[in-house]
Amino acid sequence: MSIMTSIEEAIQLVKKHSRPLSKSTYKPVEKAGGYKLFENIYAPINMPPFRQSAMDGYALHLNDSLTYHFVGEVKAGDAHQPVLKQGEAVRIFTGAPVPDTANAVIMQEKVIVNGNTISIQNKVGVNANIRPLGEQVKKGELALAKNTKLTPAAIGYLSSLGISEVEVFKKPSIALITTGNELVEAGTDLVYGKIYESNSRMLLSALYSLKFYDVNIHKVEDDYDKTLSKLDTVIDENDLVIITGGISVGDYDFVGKALSALGVAEHFYKVKQKPGKPLFFGTKKNTVVFALPGNPAAALTCFYVYVYIALQKMMGHEAVELPRVEARSVSRFKKFGDRPQFLKAVWNNGDVEILEGQSSAMQQTFAISNALVFMREDLLNIEIGDTVEVILLPV
Repeated sequence: MSIMTSIEEAIQLVKKHSRPLSKSTYKPVEKAGGYKLFENIYAPINMPPFRQSAMDGYALHLNDSLTYHFVGEVKAGDAHQPVLKQGEAVRIFTGAPVPDTANAVIMQEKVIVNGNTISIQNKVGVNANIRPLGEQVKKGELALAKNTKLTPAAIGYLSSLGISEVEVFKKPSIALITTGNELVEAGTDLVYGKIYESNSRMLLSALYSLKFYDVNIHKVEDDYDKTLSKLDTVIDENDLVIITGGISVGDYDFVGKALSALGVAEHFYKVKQKPGKPLFFGTKKNTVVFALPGNPAAALTCFYVYVYIALQKMMGHEAVELPRVEARSVSRFKKFGDRPQFLKAVWNNGDVEILEGQSSAMQQTFAISNALVFMREDLLNIEIGDTVEVILLPV
């Protein structure tokens, strides 16, 4: 009997053998969220590109008195440059260009207007309330460094610099392969002995929710030569291959044999866990290969615990595991056997409910879950009020 890999060791092996992609692609800046920069970006302009008013008020050419002569206004977007003599002021608005001959802005709440004259309550300092040219970044300076993850704020910042396209690390190309002669497509008649195939759509949805869109779905019959041929092609053409089913040791399970024949390096096969014991992880050259169990709930559990890590590593991210928190159980559960177990659950503000129907084939329970309770090997019972470890799912 082969020795099963522990969960902890399996996670470390996935981290070790899943490496950041070295490929790049160009993306419109508005579609680059979540990607990491492939190269440094240097500012093509000063930001702000002119001296800018920080508030609504009056731009002043300072003098020694508290009274100024009002000579006009400058709105945001105006291109004209009023020339102010000492003791003159213009009405100005937030974001508007400050005239070169003005050396301070005073907020409107501190000004009294009397015809063409304004009086200020207190003297203001030179350059008060003026955003200087290039305050955020000067032309030619480093705007964002390579490997920066592009958040919504970063997208806004790059757009403010007039940048419309960025070079980013390419996200992995992914192949989803389902196996099984018993599987038929939804929308067709279900004859006796057949079941509707769900793993591909389930995993495709999980990938899309994580913003991985370069995904192709393949179906292969329970036939060794066809399995070998299909795997040979997709491993050669993709960065990540996810197979569901056919990885056990039944007479019609050909995935393991085909992977071995193709020279895929096995890093582990069979993990001491429930669900998802028959889990394979390997690599060939730069392609990462997972063979997940065919049972849907087991396949999705393995996706979140292991495949998710590989995806984050391939993107070069530092936080690669789903968040884990402690929560108070509002349910009882008794574990049978010595395998650690991932339990489908609903987490809500510090409390967690362990659901009925924990079988690896039970999709209905998973459909309403937003978390997994991790029940370690030495823990046999969970009682109401116990503190348990919870993996929060990206749902």
